[in-house]
Amino acid sequence: MTAPQGPAEESPELVALQAALAAEHAAVYGYGVVGGRIAAERRREAREAYDAHRARRDLLRRTVRDLGGRPEPSAAGYALPFPVPDEEAAVRLAAELEDRVAGVYADLVRAAGGDRRREAAAALREAALRAVRWRGTGVAFPGLTERTGPVRPSASGSPAGEVDGGDRAL
Repeated sequence: MTAPQGPAEESPELVALQAALAAEHAAVYGYGVVGGRIAAERRREAREAYDAHRARRDLLRRTVRDLGGRPEPSAAGYALPFPVPDEEAAVRLAAELEDRVAGVYADLVRAAGGDRRREAAAALREAALRAVRWRGTGVAFPGLTERTGPVRPSASGSPAGEVDGGDRAL
């Protein structure tokens, strides 16, 4: 008789899906900050990115449930990687959000197969393209953690580190 899988026995694919979901939660939050600081001429771009991350987040929630998991909930708040007092910082934050999202989708590409792998690769590509638009330059291999800067893994394995007080880092 096989024992049912518990949280400690989740498949690598489900763990990667949960990490992607956590990153999407953080991106949705982060784009709320970006939208409040971005200049009017880039507001549409920020809104489109926000909507794209919300759609991916909702898709990931359904996928985790379909695989028998319990979707990672959104935190009440997230710690920003740096202060965002103006438009310049908002643009940097948007690029950082996309880099971090690309990183978790790269992990999901490695862990998944079939249609989920194709969907993860598409999400990685979209995040990389948005990062290029925000930053003005690209990277050779989007999604590689050595390029996105130092990030402490959280208990869930996502690239967003935990922060005291219940908030999560982006």
